[in-house]
Amino acid sequence: MHIRIGYDLVFDIPAPTTVLTLLRVYPTEESRLVSPETPSVEPGVPCDEFIDAFGNRAMRVLAPAGKLRLTNDAVVVDSGVPDQVVPEAEQHPVDRLPPEVVPFLLPSRYCEVDRLGSIAWDLFGKSPLGWGRVQAVCDWVHNHVRFGYEFARPTKTAHDVYSEANGVCRDFTHLALTFCRCLNIPARYATGYLGDIGVPVSPCPMDFSAWFEVYLGNRWYTFDARHNIPRIGRIVMARGRDAVDVALTTSFGPTTLEKFVVWTDEVDGNGASSDI
Repeated sequence: MHIRIGYDLVFDIPAPTTVLTLLRVYPTEESRLVSPETPSVEPGVPCDEFIDAFGNRAMRVLAPAGKLRLTNDAVVVDSGVPDQVVPEAEQHPVDRLPPEVVPFLLPSRYCEVDRLGSIAWDLFGKSPLGWGRVQAVCDWVHNHVRFGYEFARPTKTAHDVYSEANGVCRDFTHLALTFCRCLNIPARYATGYLGDIGVPVSPCPMDFSAWFEVYLGNRWYTFDARHNIPRIGRIVMARGRDAVDVALTTSFGPTTLEKFVVWTDEVDGNGASSDI
């Protein structure tokens, strides 16, 4: 199957401001591109592109005062197969984890492993090791946290989500991956495109979404506490410790978002929309 992805974002900027973006597909996803990404910045100012510390494709631009418009459009090929489910995937003792995985056990800005550790062990300490324990975490978060855009705020941490029992997809993700870290399971934050493909169309489509990945059985697997079912058509844009590392745009000065349009639609081989 083919999926058309892209966005049209417009910011109002009162004074020249540096803007950092993570709005390209993750480098390992580039092999899936049928038609290349066509990122555009208006006005046409110079852009500095680089790979950040987490392997994300970043762009830095010094935007002049006025309107800054960021657009992109591409088509990716997808297997149409939902997220993998591998119940036999084993949990590794911490002393046997690859060194590059160990940082994803530690606290980070939104993930207070130290504050939630005893809670995690009380809730999940008797669950089976490995895949079953991660699924128990997802089940609990999915069933105990209420979703709503009105619950979003930029300072909300995993402990806040636990205490308030509400949030948006990033909050579900922060709480679930923090519980996993508390249980000595490496977990990292992921963000990208996730359209309503293979599921009923939502009145509030989540074309940009957050989920997390855990390290089991010598590889990373996808989990999603918000939806808690295997989904079709995830396209990773960025990975990191938490939402700080994967913010799709970061402005080093005042900006106002005026337009936010994202598309993630199944299309035929010629790029035309398909009926699902």
